Amino acid sequence: MLIVHVHVHVKPECIEAFQAASQENAQHSVREPGIARFDVVQQLDDAARFVLVEAYRTEAAAAAHKETAHYARWRDAVAPMMAEPRHSVKFSNLFPADDGW
Repeated sequence: MLIVHVHVHVKPECIEAFQAASQENAQHSVREPGIARFDVVQQLDDAARFVLVEAYRTEAAAAAHKETAHYARWRDAVAPMMAEPRHSVKFSNLFPADDGW
């Protein structure tokens, strides 16, 4: 299991548009067979900061996700909304075991 946290800081005037684009992307992403979970979370004390929590069954599934049309639409739509470049941190899960997803 590969878990990726994508940290995003958007321009204040773009919060609603970012939410809408990210929710649409997430709705499509959770239908991908290689994705176990795909969450969009917003920071409570700074509404312009988000984390996408993506859980992939394999590294190949993560690569395949970036080839989808819905990811390309999201990437292109949100690029001008960024207050700074997004960055990601990758994790492997220790618990629950992969079969728990």
